[in-house]
Amino acid sequence: MSLSASGLGMTSPRARARMIERLRADGIAEERVLAAIAAVPRHLFVEEALASRAYEDSALPLGFSQTISQPFIVARMIEILMRGRELGKTLEIGAGSGYQAAVLAQLTPEVYAVERIAPLLARARLNLRKIQQFRVRLKHADGQQGLPEAAPFDTIIVSAAASELPHALLQQLAPNGRILLPFGTERQTLRLFERRAKNIAEIRVDSLVNFVPLLSGLE
Repeated sequence: MSLSASGLGMTSPRARARMIERLRADGIAEERVLAAIAAVPRHLFVEEALASRAYEDSALPLGFSQTISQPFIVARMIEILMRGRELGKTLEIGAGSGYQAAVLAQLTPEVYAVERIAPLLARARLNLRKIQQFRVRLKHADGQQGLPEAAPFDTIIVSAAASELPHALLQQLAPNGRILLPFGTERQTLRLFERRAKNIAEIRVDSLVNFVPLLSGLE
């Protein structure tokens, strides 16, 4: 049976609406974030065999030892970055299949995303083209080095866990810019940093997460 027939119930607008209600019940309060997630068909960004699970609140494998983040984590991270401000010019580290970049593009006109694994980057380009999302600028690059030619950024969101804060990313933050990243190895937490006039301030975030590690180099 084809996907369009077998998975129809789980990739329908009703399934997407149930996901949004679940996110709201789990504490996501920023309606702009919920609307952005509702606007992006997540089933187009996962493996075809997993499309029927696209609107579950779970991370799903993308191949290459990578995953697409669970919808709650995507919503939570963006909501944290938007508190009291707009996202502005945004850089995503770890584009994966392009899903989070597509969500970000609903919220700000300038989105850049880098991915170190070339086949995944190609998939992200194709997925974004499918939904006619041409606002995202993608590049095959080492995420630990950021994207200096397009800096500075008002927002940097990192979709892989670091053991220390990458200096290059801090250097690419605009004044009052924010960077949010998973931090740690076995026990990971989200950490939010903001560039202020005289220093880099850490803003406490109490969220346990589970991300693949932030690696250097290209594949």
